[in-house]
Amino acid sequence: MNELLKNTILIVDDEKSNFALLTHVLGEKYTVYTAKDGASAIEKATELTPDLILLNIFMPDMSGYDVLGALKKQDATREIPIIFITNNSSAEEEEEALSYNAVDYICKPLRPNIVKLRVRSQIRIVNQIRTIERLSMTDQLTEIPNRRSFDSRISMEWRRAIREKTSISLLMLDVDRFKAYNDAYGHQQGDMVLKAVAQSIESDLKRPGDFAARWGGEEFVALLANTDLNGALEVAERIRANIEKLNITNEKCSNTPPITISIGVECQTPDHNASLSKFISAADHALYQAKAAGRNRVCKAASSPENR
Repeated sequence: MNELLKNTILIVDDEKSNFALLTHVLGEKYTVYTAKDGASAIEKATELTPDLILLNIFMPDMSGYDVLGALKKQDATREIPIIFITNNSSAEEEEEALSYNAVDYICKPLRPNIVKLRVRSQIRIVNQIRTIERLSMTDQLTEIPNRRSFDSRISMEWRRAIREKTSISLLMLDVDRFKAYNDAYGHQQGDMVLKAVAQSIESDLKRPGDFAARWGGEEFVALLANTDLNGALEVAERIRANIEKLNITNEKCSNTPPITISIGVECQTPDHNASLSKFISAADHALYQAKAAGRNRVCKAASSPENR
């Protein structure tokens, strides 16, 4: 299996024999990380956010219960499932372990097949949840992120821009005269146009952190973190020109030009007093100006840095 596709597991145990056995049993199928005490377990879990943690209950510095409690208090690690490992196989101990919201419980001596099956079960649940979450954040037609995904991403990037005092730019994009094309050729052909536009927008975003999404209908958005106004305008113009080059014509309406796109651009270096909703509204208003000015063009918002 490709290393990048492997699920990740953090093993937390102060016994070398357990390390050796668990690493051997799980290492072929999963990417395994290890920690020998509670403090390093919390540090590694926060840094790596593994898919699953195998956690010994009885350790000298911090008990597994203390480690789990610390992880549940952090946003980054709160949802990581934890399987407890213990020497005690009593019903009372198992009940206590599960009362701490561990997802499962494995008793020593460790039996390789039992470990594999318990881990496989939890990893399968993790992957199923991840698939559901991914689908809920993806536009089913264009297969790019949807409005919900955009809302989550822009909130994160907005906070980062405030924290790091960097510029953030937003492009609002609307397919010109799409209704006329959709009415002439039908929804199936109209859907093909939206897919082509989405692919073109995504291909013009060169950096890993750039983010495109379908806003709704024939509208799209592109979020450019750590990007000033000139950089955003350059990206917007590249997108506009390349969609024009697709040369999607409406031959059924002789007076209708080929499919193009209008783009509104807003850029800010926000502080704690800045409004995210106003930032989005400014880009939307700039899009309206691009439409009103004749379509197939890029307009910057009046609030963008050069206009202040």
